[in-house]
Amino acid sequence: MRRIRPRRSPAVPLLLAVWAGAAGVIWLWWSNTPSIADDNSKILNAGRITGLLAGYLMALVVLQMARVPALERRVGSDRVARWHAMSGRYTICLVLAHLVLTMWGYALQAGKTFGDVVQQTVDSVNQLPDMGKAAIGTGLLVFIGLISVGGIRRRMPYDAWYHIHLLTYAAVFLTFWHQLSTGNDFAVQPTAKTAWYALYGSVTALVIWYRILAPIRLNLRHRMRVEAVIEETPGVVSVLISGRKLHRMGAEAGQFFRWRFLAPGMRFSSHPYSLSAAPRPNMLRITVKAIGDHSSALRELEPGTRVWAEGPYGALTADKRSRGKVLLVAGGVGITPMRALFETLPGAAGDLTLLYRANTTQDLALWDELATIAEERGARLMYAVNSPEGERPDISAETLRRKLPDIDDHDVFMCGPPGFAQQVFEALRGAGVPARRIHHESFEM
Repeated sequence: MRRIRPRRSPAVPLLLAVWAGAAGVIWLWWSNTPSIADDNSKILNAGRITGLLAGYLMALVVLQMARVPALERRVGSDRVARWHAMSGRYTICLVLAHLVLTMWGYALQAGKTFGDVVQQTVDSVNQLPDMGKAAIGTGLLVFIGLISVGGIRRRMPYDAWYHIHLLTYAAVFLTFWHQLSTGNDFAVQPTAKTAWYALYGSVTALVIWYRILAPIRLNLRHRMRVEAVIEETPGVVSVLISGRKLHRMGAEAGQFFRWRFLAPGMRFSSHPYSLSAAPRPNMLRITVKAIGDHSSALRELEPGTRVWAEGPYGALTADKRSRGKVLLVAGGVGITPMRALFETLPGAAGDLTLLYRANTTQDLALWDELATIAEERGARLMYAVNSPEGERPDISAETLRRKLPDIDDHDVFMCGPPGFAQQVFEALRGAGVPARRIHHESFEM
């Protein structure tokens, strides 16, 4: 405990590197831009810079999908997912701006007006190299962006959205080639062309390694199967997964895998579930609440079913810790990573506290295990459930300070639904806990 040294997130250096790359793209545009004398030149050059920035961001969008351990385990999967969503929105906006501005500029050069942009686009697709592929790729990007809008995304089955989202790779591949064949900046700057190839080549190599080769290696080495399925509470089951030398997978309490069960009707579904117990040399465990088709089907798994896993992912581990005392806060099925941390985080008697929020006492999954861990470790275990009348418990700054007078000297690990997490975060900040010591990773990914 005297050697607690929290692992720093590389998020800030990475963001600085991203902005440095964007500055390099802008410099490339600026160095190849002559004096802009008329409106037509302004429009065409605006089309050039939006196109260059869109191409740069496309590479980053794919990189954020590559599941690179330095991002997934150090920055956090949920944070990387937010970066990916934000980068995707900016990319689509830049692509559309590039398309409209460039075609408008070409139309003006040909003595036409803005109303002829559509016809100019058709002519360019038919006449310029690689523009047909770029048009298909742009259509795919816009389609993927539309189905990722919150309202549409929530109405789609997860598996359908996930597999359609993989078309991003095809969209980026199709739009890549016209950047080099029609981009003036790469024609006059061979070094820039080499750098562009290096950027996209490196990203492609990372995708192939971490999305394809690394999972194949992991599963051939560990050969996982379902050992047993245990009902914990109504609608909540634990799946025990056996395998060879599982301790060499590098998994830690608080992390999750993406699981694919090779059973009828589940072979093409891959879902993220957290470990609900510390990894053992020959056993892993996940605990899942039935809230969809995939999670509901887990109770029907037969022992011996082959399991395909990818991971481990997630940064909600003991490496985040910076204080001796720790408060773990779980909402609903968010108890799964918190239970694993409750078991494994080092601490003397009184150092660890777990607060478990559920609707009723019957919904307190793994409660007997938590009670046993608390007794053995001298830890505090508290729950907050609705009253018989359905009134929600008060989780406020005052309540937290009353239960833990020294809460401002705690690290806090938290997992639960977004609304619950936001409420608890605000209460913790009101109770004096610095934001840098509130560690949260959303399980809704």
